[in-house]
Amino acid sequence: MSRDDQRRAMRELREGLINQLEELYLQAFDDISRQDLGEGAIARLTQLLLRSREAAITPLHEEIEAPLITRAPQ
Repeated sequence: MSRDDQRRAMRELREGLINQLEELYLQAFDDISRQDLGEGAIARLTQLLLRSREAAITPLHEEIEAPLITRAPQ
């Protein structure tokens, strides 16, 4: 597999992971909204999930958007 193919495969894998995580978090938010919890408990749990989502997805996005350096400058 060429380097370009490897990079493309890694990008597709990262994008797939992001999509899976987005679906997982969406399901979690839906589950929370269906629970008979108080507003304060829902707000705290939702805030925790939002922080967790950000911590899980941001590094994947950053790696996709990172500039590609193929060789040292001369």
